[in-house]
Amino acid sequence: MHDILSISSVATLNSGTAMPLLGLGVYQIPSGQPTIQAVLWALEAGYRHIDTASFYGNEADVGVAIRQSGISRSEIFVTTKLWPTDYFRAEAACRDSLSKLGLDYLDLYLLHWPAPIGKKQAWSALEKLHRDGICRAIGVSNFTSAQIAALGKSSTIVPAVNQVEFSPFRFQKTLLADSQSKGIQLEAYSPLTRGKRLLDPRITAIAESHGKSNAQVLIRWSLQHGLVVIPKSSSLKRIVENANVFDFVLSAEDMAKLDALDENYRALFK
Repeated sequence: MHDILSISSVATLNSGTAMPLLGLGVYQIPSGQPTIQAVLWALEAGYRHIDTASFYGNEADVGVAIRQSGISRSEIFVTTKLWPTDYFRAEAACRDSLSKLGLDYLDLYLLHWPAPIGKKQAWSALEKLHRDGICRAIGVSNFTSAQIAALGKSSTIVPAVNQVEFSPFRFQKTLLADSQSKGIQLEAYSPLTRGKRLLDPRITAIAESHGKSNAQVLIRWSLQHGLVVIPKSSSLKRIVENANVFDFVLSAEDMAKLDALDENYRALFK
């Protein structure tokens, strides 16, 4: 099955929404021209999925790039996220994000973190935004299975997506299996470990055997585990390279070697 994946491949979420398996993450890309250019390059390279957040401060630039691209809005999957300080004003914050993006609706809106307070109220607001058609799918980010289960006790909609840090060095195997059993699409951020484990010789050996880069191997590993993956880059070369992962397949042996790299490594906090 894996060998028929392409840059246009999608996951069908529990909301019925089609979510492209490959996206561009724009975390820590400076606002203004750097973000605009990165998104334009990604769209030119065939990406149709852009992931931002109110916390990133570059929602407006993502919107500018989408309009400049000339690509129909309906062809581009846009995700943004609700920051915990806005959990008690979620509907207003969503409309703020839409205004900055210059969009009428979001394809996916996420609770950014499992904050100690406000999650239930925020999720209730997201459910309303979903019912009203403002958010075609709603989900969470950085939640554990237990936190999703707790959220479910006071909600009617199962999150469509859980976006978490995921790489061979943080192989959240139990969370992946649990998410799949509940119909929740797991999405990988920092799939390249923010470069901190990218040049591991064990990855290099697999990459060389396929004539691919280490980054391409890590992205392909996530895809073959059934994840949506959003590598971040502001470099044209890397944006294009990160999309060139659909012409090879990692063997079962390759996958097992990569799976074995797990050390619960959290690049986000290093």
